[in-house]
Amino acid sequence: MPTVSIVIPMKNESENVAVLLDEIAAACDALDSHEVIVVDDGSTDDTAAKVTARMAADPALRLVRHATSGGQSAAVHSGVLAARAPVICTLDGDGQNPPAELPKLWAPLIADTTGRLGLVAGQRVRRQDTLSKRWASRFANGLRSWLLKDGTRDTGCGLKGFRRDAFLRLPYFDHMHRYLPALFKRDGWEVALVDVAHRGRHAGTSKYNNLQRALVGLHDLIGVAWLIRRRKKASATDAGAADVG
Repeated sequence: MPTVSIVIPMKNESENVAVLLDEIAAACDALDSHEVIVVDDGSTDDTAAKVTARMAADPALRLVRHATSGGQSAAVHSGVLAARAPVICTLDGDGQNPPAELPKLWAPLIADTTGRLGLVAGQRVRRQDTLSKRWASRFANGLRSWLLKDGTRDTGCGLKGFRRDAFLRLPYFDHMHRYLPALFKRDGWEVALVDVAHRGRHAGTSKYNNLQRALVGLHDLIGVAWLIRRRKKASATDAGAADVG
């Protein structure tokens, strides 16, 4: 049974496979045991072939494939379902999340003796993105933080560590990966925030643009706010029913 499962969603990231997996292997040297699960989200290049070629020499490496692209949240969810470790760490497949930051995520979860820490979320510092992407992200994060009160300045960071059992009890929906701090808090879990580095792409191009994110972001935000309010009402009702019974 591995101590930590590293889940990496990838779509058409063939040029980043070798560098990213080498860096992850180096970061995981300190662990007693681990596994790395690449989720190929309907790639049309040879991403899956490059991962498969490495698997014979790396027993810790596994591949999950989507026949068609389901998006980042679907890829993360598939990876977590396939994972065997109680602690999951995620990072983006484009190489912009340095794998050297992974110990910041798993260490607090492994060391937790309270059983209350559910999520360790990375928050990027000195982002290496275009100015328009940084501005759009700052606006979206500000709006989300104001509405959800999740206390997080950067939920779009792919570097996250969490308890597998807690994650699988969250309500699943597309783009949920951007709302994990609010969703974990909704279920009563403690959330820790850590600053992490960020870097430019080694190769390839981004799979989304600011307009695409803006169009779905507002609907998602309203939906998550509803889920949070709904959870509070359900909890109050359950407590009342227990008192009466």
